[in-house]
Amino acid sequence: MSPPNRKRTEPVVVSEHVKPQLSARPSLYLLSLGCPKNRVDSEVMLGTLLDQGYELVQEPDNAEVILINSCAFIGEAKQESIDAILEHAAYKERGTCKALVVAGCLTQRYADVLQAEMPEVDYFVGTSGYPQIAEIIRGARDRAVLPDPHFIADSKTPRRNSMPAYTAYVKISEGCDNACTFCIIPTLRGAQRSRPIKDVVIECERLVAAGAQELNLVAQDLTAYGHDLPGRPKLHDLLQALADVPARWIRLHYAYPREFPDALIDALAKQPNLARYLDMPLQHIADPVLRRMKRGRDAAWVRKLVKKIRDRVPDLTFRSSFIVGFPGETEEDFEQLCEFVEETRFDKVGVFAFSREEGTPSYDLDGQLPQRTKAARQKKLMNLQRKISRAHQAALVGKTLDVLIEGVSSESDLLLEGRWMGQAPEIDGKVYVNRGRARPGEIVRVLIEQAGDYDLVGGIEGADGPVQMIGSRLAGGASLVTPDARIPMETAASQPKRSRLPILSH
Repeated sequence: MSPPNRKRTEPVVVSEHVKPQLSARPSLYLLSLGCPKNRVDSEVMLGTLLDQGYELVQEPDNAEVILINSCAFIGEAKQESIDAILEHAAYKERGTCKALVVAGCLTQRYADVLQAEMPEVDYFVGTSGYPQIAEIIRGARDRAVLPDPHFIADSKTPRRNSMPAYTAYVKISEGCDNACTFCIIPTLRGAQRSRPIKDVVIECERLVAAGAQELNLVAQDLTAYGHDLPGRPKLHDLLQALADVPARWIRLHYAYPREFPDALIDALAKQPNLARYLDMPLQHIADPVLRRMKRGRDAAWVRKLVKKIRDRVPDLTFRSSFIVGFPGETEEDFEQLCEFVEETRFDKVGVFAFSREEGTPSYDLDGQLPQRTKAARQKKLMNLQRKISRAHQAALVGKTLDVLIEGVSSESDLLLEGRWMGQAPEIDGKVYVNRGRARPGEIVRVLIEQAGDYDLVGGIEGADGPVQMIGSRLAGGASLVTPDARIPMETAASQPKRSRLPILSH
């Protein structure tokens, strides 16, 4: 097995590992790649390092230690990680960097190859090495630290939220027990490991006490939560325990469509602090493809579940994701998928072209499709969903929505930007506010006046005149609370995304 191309031609020279010599309070630059679950891991490493006296800096050329948390889920993500490592390795020559550290899934998957191919990296840290990150950087004996995947952070683990204080991700379990033939995650992350209900509640209460208005629950398989714990609690038991946590919105991300009991649907429909938002990756709808993917349910079951959820939670924002170009996917299979998306009219959809990954059963399946076919199908399905999204957005014009204000827009100083309940952070679109006063983290009523494919525009209800943000001065009399620290976060593209730099909460 080998990671993606280094994109350089000079010969590789593997030198003897020399432990980096760091100052008493090293400056740290952290780049987090991949999904929100990876973000939580980055926050654990950040909390551990800050507790050990590290100081976070904004730019890599000012950092004594550069830490990259990598992703290796699909080929595109692997290449992004490789490119990022090579780009930041240059700071060891022209900047203050003394230690370049690569953590996460790419390391867990390709440690041997990476050590030989990337002599510029000082340490490689696997997916269960995060609690040891400070000791590793200070001088681990081995260049690669790869414990078997077993770790999961709990409420006592040092962690620093990398989002603005008003929003946070909460990882409720780690690893996965499913056997999807396209997925490398169980190999990289290990078996399912759920956190006890009480422990999750403690963390959520602490985040809300620190200012969180919304909490985003994430896991490799959210609906499998608890089956590995004593007493086998279910996800709806956890949600019931969170009912008294005074968060405005609690969102559910990555709900695998195998077990979805009525009690969970009831919670989604009735629990006041649950966002009417569900992220359920369905991956396909044609039975031959579902069988080859080993998804565990057939199309009839999936259709029945989606209809039941939609009927019982009529105001739900329903997000899903699909894989096109899976080995053996025929034109008929793909057309079934397109028809399903057309008739179901999901509010949000991500579309991935199948990535043939070593170490997964799908790598050796017959019927591998050409890249051009996969790309064409991805484009067609995304174009179809764009039209559906545009119609959903247009239906919101004239309505008044509760919007969580995030700050002055990156598009224009004359706009504020935020999100309503149906827009998850960094995944979905934005609401741009063109009049009224607000502060970051405040939820205001916004009358929607315009709609695009993914974004909305409106003014704060009852307000006249230009927008104002409460805080430090901006041109034209507006004001902004200026962040003093940021963590770059990148994701592989499966739907249109913007580049954002989340605020580090203190």
